[in-house]
Formats: sequence, structure tokens, C-alpha cells
Amino acid sequence: MTSPPAGAQLRLRGRWIAPGRPVVMAVVNRTPDSFYAAARFDDASADAAVARAVEEGADIVDLGGVRAGRGPRVEAADEIARVIPLVRRVRARHPDLVVSVDTWRAEVARAAADEGADLVNDTWAGHDPALMEVAAERGLGIVCSHTGGARPRTDPFRVEYAAVDADDPLDGVVEDVVRTVSAGAARALSLGIHPASVLVDPTHDFGKNTWHSLHLVRRTEALVALGFPVLMALSRKDFVGESLDLPAEERLEGTLAATAVAAWLGARVFRAHDVRATRRTLDMVATIRGDRPPARTVRGLA
Repeated sequence: MTSPPAGAQLRLRGRWIAPGRPVVMAVVNRTPDSFYAAARFDDASADAAVARAVEEGADIVDLGGVRAGRGPRVEAADEIARVIPLVRRVRARHPDLVVSVDTWRAEVARAAADEGADLVNDTWAGHDPALMEVAAERGLGIVCSHTGGARPRTDPFRVEYAAVDADDPLDGVVEDVVRTVSAGAARALSLGIHPASVLVDPTHDFGKNTWHSLHLVRRTEALVALGFPVLMALSRKDFVGESLDLPAEERLEGTLAATAVAAWLGARVFRAHDVRATRRTLDMVATIRGDRPPARTVRGLA
């Protein structure tokens, strides 16, 4: 059996990130109301969470200060107060670690760049058009995402995408995702961002129902074919929970199953709450694909 093509490599700040293997992006949220209780960190616990993620094999830490879903309003100044001191500490304590900031606001990205961030994870599909300009000006990478036109911190409601294939009506969401992230990537390139520093993310659950998110996993190759590093943020999301009828605290196995499928199909970067389990899953998939040799091979030989 021939493996699908390997996905594009990731390059940030002039260096290749984890060349030849899938990349683990650890989630560290400086928020009191994350949908997953184990990912709610204050200042002290956030520092420990970063250190633990590094020890467990994370290549990137993604630092966020605002819950993606609905909740109390968080002003830009509040987001900066939550995130930027953490960026500063992580940069000082882990100089080789890639630092990503999960924000849709240009002013937060600018402050993060001043403290040495490497990547802007814009999960709201260019809601603030100045955000990508900041990334280009400061030499940062950028994540181009898809929300189906949803505004920041809103939940989907009866979302529909026009069918493009009578035999597979769900492909409408794939076409919309490909069109949206391609446009974002084209703008990033026009601003001078290196192609290997432009990530594309189908953004599961954002502006999508569970059927949409499931279909985007099985159609990962459509994103890989664009030639940019593909980011998959699958960890403990609602589409996993609804598929298995499980709360966020019990969605690890479902997340890892989706991770394995997307990795086999060529996705490159995986945003994860559970770093060690994700790292091991990705290494095993890479070994099955033939991209990584086994760590040791003594069975039947000694």
C-alpha cells in the first residue's frame, strides 16, 4: 500500500521546525473558562504547563488568553495582560521553543512579537485584517483558518454549505475551506511571508457542525494538496464528543483516532492538550508510513 504524500514542512524565523516529522503544538490557555477544565491556567500553573509540554515532546506552545467560545467579554488590554508576560517568560526560559500566540487581534500580536513570539494562530479567519500585516512586518508565521464567516466567539447554528457534488454533498464544506484558506495564504505570500511559514487550518467546529468536521478529517488530503503546512486543532473538540457521546474530559481516545487519520493523510502540525499521547501517536503513524524508523528493532533478530 502506498502512503499518501507527506505534508509540507514548517519553517519559522528562518529555521525548519522538527524537520521530517509531525509537529506537536501544546495548548496552554491563560483563561479561567476554557471548555476543558484541565487547560485552565493561572500565571504559576501556566509556567509549569509549558515546562511539562516541553518535557513531553512539544515543538510549539500555543498561548491563548481568550476562550474561543461564548463567555465574559475580554478586552484587548485584558488579553495582553494575560498572555504577554507569559510569552516573555517562555521566551526567556525556553529559548529554542517555538512560541505561538492564539489571537485574532493585531495589537495582541504586535505585543507578542515584541516579546519574541514566532507564530500567530489566527483562529478567526482574518477578522482583523491588520493581524496578518503585523505578522509580515515582524517576520512571524501565520495560521490561515476558516470559520464560514462566523465572528469571533460565536457558536455555529444550523450552518450549511452548498453542495458541489451530488454523490458527496458534504464536499461543499471542503470547497469552502479550501477557497478561504487559499485566499488567506495568497494574501500572506503577497505580504512577503515565506510559504513554509503559512499554515492552513480547516478549523474544526468553528462555523461547522459535527458532520462537517468529521468530513474535513477524512478529506485532509484536499488541504495537504495546497502545499502549505496543515494545522489540525482536533483536541477534545465537540465533534469528537458528539461522535462518541462523551464530555471533554473523556475525549482523548477519539482525539487520537482523528489525529492518526489526519497524520496518515499528511497533516503536519497538531494542536493538542495531551502532548505525550499525541507525540507517541504521531511517531507511530510516521513509522507506519515509513517516514520514521522504529526506535529499536530487536524482535526476531536477537
